[in-house]
Amino acid sequence: MHIMVLGAGVVGITTAWFLQKEGYQVTVVDRQNRAGLETSYANGGQISVSHAEPWANPSAPLKVMKWLFQPDAPLLFRPRLDPAQWRWALTFLGECTASKSAHNIRQMVNLGTYSRSQLQALRQELGLEYDHLEKGILHFYTNAEEFEGAIEPTRIMQDLGCDRQIIDAARAVDIEPALAPIRDRIAGATYTSEDESGDARKFTQALAERCQQAGVNFCYGAEVLGFDRAGDRVLGVQVLKEGRHQTLRADSYVLSLGSFSAILARQLGLTLNIYPAKGYSITVPVKNPEAAYQVSLTDDEYKLVYSRLGDRLRVAGTAELSGYTRTLNQTRCRAIVRRAAEIMPEAGDWDRAEFWTGLRPATPSNVPYIGRSHYGNLYLNTGHGTLGWTHSCGSAAALADIVSGRRPEVDFAFTGL
Repeated sequence: MHIMVLGAGVVGITTAWFLQKEGYQVTVVDRQNRAGLETSYANGGQISVSHAEPWANPSAPLKVMKWLFQPDAPLLFRPRLDPAQWRWALTFLGECTASKSAHNIRQMVNLGTYSRSQLQALRQELGLEYDHLEKGILHFYTNAEEFEGAIEPTRIMQDLGCDRQIIDAARAVDIEPALAPIRDRIAGATYTSEDESGDARKFTQALAERCQQAGVNFCYGAEVLGFDRAGDRVLGVQVLKEGRHQTLRADSYVLSLGSFSAILARQLGLTLNIYPAKGYSITVPVKNPEAAYQVSLTDDEYKLVYSRLGDRLRVAGTAELSGYTRTLNQTRCRAIVRRAAEIMPEAGDWDRAEFWTGLRPATPSNVPYIGRSHYGNLYLNTGHGTLGWTHSCGSAAALADIVSGRRPEVDFAFTGL
């Protein structure tokens, strides 16, 4: 069977890999000229099972109201005349109950744990190099109320098998000495030793090369415009390539086009509640190796993550619900630099920050769509939000099981099952 994967980000490329391992003929289609050049390009770099508390939680509505008119807020909602945005926002509010938040944590911990093990096995099998570190992830809190709010979600994660430990400031600085400048300001922390970090773009491009060596075909420079369909089957994909309209055909299709998945799905009468959560990152050279962090960090109050990528430091985060624009907001860029320099002034050359922004495909619950659609030959692997890198290998392995008629071994609310 010939399967066409739409999208060459980290989710699309891992999907292609696991499908070709099942013996399928696979073609990957993407509008860029190489894999990993959009949302996977400069993300936070964390493989973070411990980052499983969804944005939609009981404390979120008051925070969002407080942040509504704050231009550098961690989560910024800019209302637009866009029905999709308002549908997303209203559903988000509905997901903010304690019971729904606990349900969504379960989905993300289960998928994250499974995905991390799949990544580790894949790395060992292929010997992939992508500046990965296996030093865990440390969440630190400089606000006592934020720390108190993290305790119950942490306990839920522990019950699900995520080894996220609650620790004090002294232990946090022992684990990551780069936090010493703010030791007296740390209200508390958590540490998950099994979590990892690494460069998602390097991983995606390295795996794409292995896919090509294994026989996967790549159709780069092809922008997906729509579908040909008949009844409950997709007959082809309409693309624009080198200025010409073409129709590409396969037996089955996988939709992994990130934030653009929802727009294309609407052409098929499918409603995917995915909206772009515009995220930002900075990448800077290490300034003082003695002061630079090795353990990946999460600054929950400011919704920022820190990863060490060789001789570079990556700081990424925040979310802006403002449509599909990828224009850099300098206020938000500078806010990341300001906070990072405040926390670890000597770690990086903060004046040389390279700025980036990308559209993360967020669902209101933070739970992605993985599985069958209403069409007999169209599968979904999209909507991973801020955890696409974390969940990519597990999502891909599970989807390959579904395509092959097997029930995935991970306990997750798969679409269509």
